[in-house]
Amino acid sequence: MNFRKSLIVVACAAALGVTTAPLTANAEVGIFLNIAPPPSRHEAIPAPRSGYLWSSGYWNKRGEKHQWQAGHWERERSGYHFTQPAWTQRDNRWELQRGRWSKGDRDGDGVPNALDRAPDNPKRS
Repeated sequence: MNFRKSLIVVACAAALGVTTAPLTANAEVGIFLNIAPPPSRHEAIPAPRSGYLWSSGYWNKRGEKHQWQAGHWERERSGYHFTQPAWTQRDNRWELQRGRWSKGDRDGDGVPNALDRAPDNPKRS
């Protein structure tokens, strides 16, 4: 009888471990550097393309250095707003916010319209 109880406990523990593993795999990891990015490079913006938007070039992280990432076209997504990549300073480090699509964010401030007290004001703080 003890063997059977032990087997059930082990099976339950294994099942619990399997169900929690995907939850930890989705954790977002910040991208930090201790040095500020260089000034942006001048980049010619191509003529508009129907169904696409231009994502400007930016300084990406490569190892412990900044590396220029050239601009590219992003296919438009109905009902979404694209936020350009940007570096922000936090304490004595710089964090890269990758370009991303946000659903239901008309003003592009990163707050979904349903939770935004001023959903059409991109300059709100």
